[in-house]
Amino acid sequence: ALKQKVLSKNITPKKAQGVRRPGAAALDLAYVAAGRIDGFFEKGLKKWDMAAGALMVAESGGIVGEFNGESDYLEKGNVIAASPRIFGQMVTLLSPFHSA
Repeated sequence: ALKQKVLSKNITPKKAQGVRRPGAAALDLAYVAAGRIDGFFEKGLKKWDMAAGALMVAESGGIVGEFNGESDYLEKGNVIAASPRIFGQMVTLLSPFHSA
């Protein structure tokens, strides 16, 4: 699926030390907010899967957006959440999958 395409084509050891997927979007977003992981992305989420976690990320100084970097992630269901240091890099990496 999407993650496999991204991983096989775009992520090299120079770009990421590892990719983790605990399984729950809320937990992943909480980890971004707490600084335990640098970023998270997922497609096809429901609002209730990401609203609280996205708020935590934003309140902790992180950035949350759609795959194209815009803020309509709740409507589209596609989200990138990351530290300000890597949010732009994640958008660049994932923007080809915006309409996929």
